Amino acid sequence: MKIRQAQLPKDWEIKTLAEVASFSQGIQVGLEKHLKEPQEGYVRFIRIVDYTQNTEDIRYIPNPGDKYFVNEEDIVMVRYGTPGLIGRGKAGVIANNLFRIKIERKDLTNDYLSLFLSQDHIQRYLSTQGSATMPALNFGQLRTVEVIIPPLPEQQRIVSLLDRAFAAIDQAKANYERCLSLSKVLFESYLQGVFEKKGDDWEELKLKEIGLTQTGNTPKTSEKENYGDYISFIKPADVDFSGVGDLRYDNNGLSEIGFRKARSMKNGSTLMVCIGATIGKVGFAEQDVTSNQQINSLTVSDGYFPKFFYYAMTSRVFQEKVLSAGKGAQATLPIINKSKWESLTIAFPKLKSKQESYSKRFDVLRTETQKLETIYQKKIDDLEELKKSILQKAFQGELEIGVAVESET
Repeated sequence: MKIRQAQLPKDWEIKTLAEVASFSQGIQVGLEKHLKEPQEGYVRFIRIVDYTQNTEDIRYIPNPGDKYFVNEEDIVMVRYGTPGLIGRGKAGVIANNLFRIKIERKDLTNDYLSLFLSQDHIQRYLSTQGSATMPALNFGQLRTVEVIIPPLPEQQRIVSLLDRAFAAIDQAKANYERCLSLSKVLFESYLQGVFEKKGDDWEELKLKEIGLTQTGNTPKTSEKENYGDYISFIKPADVDFSGVGDLRYDNNGLSEIGFRKARSMKNGSTLMVCIGATIGKVGFAEQDVTSNQQINSLTVSDGYFPKFFYYAMTSRVFQEKVLSAGKGAQATLPIINKSKWESLTIAFPKLKSKQESYSKRFDVLRTETQKLETIYQKKIDDLEELKKSILQKAFQGELEIGVAVESET
């Protein structure tokens, strides 16, 4: 993290953070003292979530005195979890997992220093402190961070230029994020429209009337010979793992011995998670697989087009049936057993050729919307990289008046 003076304009200084600022830690207050509504003698209590999440869960605690107060202009830094993260814009008492950084010289501003500490290389350095399981930051590590300090007018110029550049970047990001959201909705809307406006040439049957329904099972894990790479063994985390109905085949598998104790789901089967927080998640098998008991599967008979029924199970119409049946089982853990699941009805065109036609249309539209999503996500990622690049140039004396960001989408 050493900075070379020779790389900077002559009137710029390099100081450690300890030479230009002091640090103070917040206060620990038990949950029993938290209030969710303001009350006389209580003050706003600022926690990590107030900076990391758009939370409406504001807390108030008994006033502990001025020692722990920060105002909206102060620089606050996260100590645990995401150490180094900068927080500003809130007034109140900070929790003990936050630091206040107070500048001790008149020719350095909070606006400038907070932007300087937000640089990617500094954030990476601070975020790697502590253990792998609980990243943490202490005053000693923070004190050694080197700060580049230009004259006050240059600090103000840099802040002004960065504000303008970041506002343009944020506007561009917002535009691309709207486009990304719309591209995802496009496919879902078309799919929903098909299953809501089914015609007279459609019929509705129970899953068990359409093909073979099965629940997976797990060979004994204590018998190591059951496991190997003979056939994929699908668990809930392997279903729809990248959001396009795919299955993860290269996870833990079964050996040939284990396969003989399992249930095989043939290529073309649709698998659905039927328990827990991801109940209703659907994947389409493009090779023979096995699964554990948290997954049910449908392998359609020869008179039906397999991929159509995968799409039918992802539709809101069918998902609502699954969720309704699952909630009826237990309040705390949604679950739908095989007998209930295979009795759910699903609508489809009577002709296999029409099922195939719809399925191919769904495939094409999904592919096109995925392309759009990839384009928009890359633009969003590129804008984040642009932000990092602009920050770095600003604190090397390389930021020009003409910095601009194209915000058209």
